[in-house]
Amino acid sequence: PAAPPPPPDFKAGLAAYRRGDFAAALDEFRPLAEDGQANAQNNLAFMYDEGHGVTRDHGEALRWYRKAAEQGVANARARLGIMYAEGLGVGEDRDEAAKWTGMAAEQGVANAQARLGAMFAEGRGVTTDHIAAAKWTRMAAKQGFAEAQSRLGDIYDEGRGVPVNHVEALKWYQLAGEQGVVEAQTRLGYKYDEGVGVTQDLAAAAKWYRKAAEQGFAAAQVTLGYMYDEGHGVLVDRAEALRWYRMAGEQGVAKAQVRLGYMYDEGLGVPQDYGEAAKWYRMAAEQGVAQAQHDLANMYSHGQGVAQDHGEAAKWYQKAAEQGRTAAQTNIGLMYADGLGVPRDYVQAHMWWSLAANQGDQGAAFAREAVWIMMTPAEIAEAENLVREWTPK
Repeated sequence: PAAPPPPPDFKAGLAAYRRGDFAAALDEFRPLAEDGQANAQNNLAFMYDEGHGVTRDHGEALRWYRKAAEQGVANARARLGIMYAEGLGVGEDRDEAAKWTGMAAEQGVANAQARLGAMFAEGRGVTTDHIAAAKWTRMAAKQGFAEAQSRLGDIYDEGRGVPVNHVEALKWYQLAGEQGVVEAQTRLGYKYDEGVGVTQDLAAAAKWYRKAAEQGFAAAQVTLGYMYDEGHGVLVDRAEALRWYRMAGEQGVAKAQVRLGYMYDEGLGVPQDYGEAAKWYRMAAEQGVAQAQHDLANMYSHGQGVAQDHGEAAKWYQKAAEQGRTAAQTNIGLMYADGLGVPRDYVQAHMWWSLAANQGDQGAAFAREAVWIMMTPAEIAEAENLVREWTPK
C-alpha cells in the first residue's frame, strides 16, 4: 500500500505561502485549522480574505477569523473588527466592530489601537470620549503607526482630549511626515508657513508642501502653486505655479481652477488663451465659486474664449450675485436695466444695484439713481422690499 501523506506542518505552510505556492500552503493550513489550530485558522482566513489559492470569500474569511479570534489571536480580532466596521462578509455592525477592535487594541495591535481611537473620537460603536480617543491614538503612535501619529498631531493641535500643544503636534506630524503621510506633511507645511509651534521657515514650508504635492495630495499642490505664484519661500516661477495648479485643478480643487483660469486669461506663465481660461473658470463656476462664475460671465459677455451669449452671461452673473459678489450684482443690474440676456426689469436692476451700493460700489449707486427716475413709486417700493428680504445663497 501507498505510504500515508505526511502530517500537515504549520511551518511548511508558512514557507509555501511566502514563496507564493498558495496551493501547498492551503494543503498545510486547512487540516490544521479544521483541527482547531488557531494560527492556522487565522492564516486560512487571510487566504480567503485576499483570494490567495482560493476564490475570495469574505464570508468564509469571517468564519475562520472568528474561530481564531475566539482563541485569542490578536490579528484575527483586529481583522474581525474591520470586517464588522465595513460590512465585509457580514452586515455592518458598529458594536461588534468596537468589541473586536477593543480586544485587539488591548493586546497591543497598533492598527486596532488607532481605529479604536478613531471610534472614540467619532462615537462609532462606543460613546464619544475624546480622552479615550487621545489615549488609544497615542498608544498606536508610540508604536510607530504613521496614521495614528498624524491623527495625534491633529489632537494636540485642536485640543481634543488633551490641552492644545502646538509643539507636541509638530513632533507627531514630523514623525508621520517622515513616513510619508501626506496630511501630516501638509500640516507641517502650514506650521512652518505660519510659524505655529515652530519658528516660521518658508523654505521648510515649501519642502513639506512639496513632499505631499509630489504624492498627489491636491491641497498641498494648490498651496505649492501659490508659493511659486507669489514667491513665498521660493523664487517666483509662474510656469511652476501653473504646473501645480493644474495638478490640483485636474483633481477638482476649485481654488486651483480659478487661478488657472486667471493665468490663462492674463497670460501669466503661459501664452494667453481665452478658451483655456473659460474652461477652467467653468469647472470652478460649476462648483459654485462666485469669483469663477463672475469671470465666466465676463467671458460670455465679451465673447472671449466662448461665443458671445448674453443669456449665459446673465445666468452666471446672477449665480455670483446671489452669493453676494459685488461686481456681479452691479453687472446683473446692468443686464436687467438694458434687457441683455434677460427681460428688461427695472425693479431687479434697482434691487441689484442697491445691494452692490450697500457694499460700497459707487458706480452701482449712481446707476440706481439713473434708473430710479424711470420707475413708479410702487416699483421703487417693491425693489426696496426685495433688498430688505434678500439673503445670500
